[in-house]
Amino acid sequence: MKKIILLSLLATFSLVAAPNKKQVLAKMHLANRYFQQKWPDVGQVIVSPDRTRPSNIWTRSVYYEGLIELYKLDPKASDLKYMIDWGEFHQWGLRNGVKTRNADDQACGQVYMDLFLMSGDSARIKPIKANIDNMVITEKADDWSWIDCLQMSMPVYTRLGVIYNDRRYFQKMYDLYAFTKYKHGGKGLYNPVDKLWWRDKDFVPPYKEPNGANCYWSRGSAWVYAALVRTLDLLPENDPHRAEYLADFIALSEALPPLQRADGFWNVSLMDPTNFGGPELTGTSLFVYGMAWGVRKGILPAKKYRPIIDHAWKGMSSCVHPNGFLGFVQGTGKEPKDSQPVTFDHVPDFEDFGLGCFLLAGSELLKAK
Repeated sequence: MKKIILLSLLATFSLVAAPNKKQVLAKMHLANRYFQQKWPDVGQVIVSPDRTRPSNIWTRSVYYEGLIELYKLDPKASDLKYMIDWGEFHQWGLRNGVKTRNADDQACGQVYMDLFLMSGDSARIKPIKANIDNMVITEKADDWSWIDCLQMSMPVYTRLGVIYNDRRYFQKMYDLYAFTKYKHGGKGLYNPVDKLWWRDKDFVPPYKEPNGANCYWSRGSAWVYAALVRTLDLLPENDPHRAEYLADFIALSEALPPLQRADGFWNVSLMDPTNFGGPELTGTSLFVYGMAWGVRKGILPAKKYRPIIDHAWKGMSSCVHPNGFLGFVQGTGKEPKDSQPVTFDHVPDFEDFGLGCFLLAGSELLKAK
């Protein structure tokens, strides 16, 4: 039955025109201008009902990950300044200092290192290197107890390993990854049968969705997908664990097409459309990011995945308001019910990371041949 439904959807998707690159770029710049105009001060603290946070938290870091990819493709001096001002304001530091082991704190390091590679200014890399070095010298490897960590931290280890030609970073990254995949919560957070990832131990069976299916939060598996892209893109071909990362990327790629909605999106609950079903931008954006990268690299067959990507982008582009605000962004949380409602007009608790996901997806569409 799943195969029949998928073939029917692919037949429908094949009628969707490929994204126009000029229009993709225009949507990206529109959304980015909206955000920068709303947040002109890169150091402005982020106030939410429960606490006040500095602007180098993970949500803002994901935004800058998307922005730097946009900049690489269509460089604008104002965007570069916005990124450098952010790093300098925080003195290229982490929210909780160099001794933190929290992956969320480390996410900013991805952008710091990309900016370091543009200038060679060692100040941009010293704090994140000191932080990860503190991790590498210990045997502790159970830090990544929720799958968001993979996207926040794996690309940091990858970049350090490449920049310093030091395989210790790659090995420590794998130790952390393997614990999350195989051990956390008892048997790990990856289900090789469904080829999807539980967000954390709270959702491993016997936990079930209202329809009786396993609970796979869209953005959770999407974080893993993005992590694998951003790791494989730089990891040396001879790394002993590369084949496993690649196999996990392909497996997740195979799990996603049957779960895509008719409107191109994926539900927040991947296997239960009745549990807060509806369009959602962030998970969908990261799935597009991963699939488009896989097609561009020749890992995924274009004939199968391009119609899926094109249909998803059509839905995603409809989320952009005339002023650049992005609709259908699920705010922070860990499961389908969090940060609801998710609607076209609802403003999420954090707008930054949703934009980052959108820019990452758009950047890969712009690279497509």
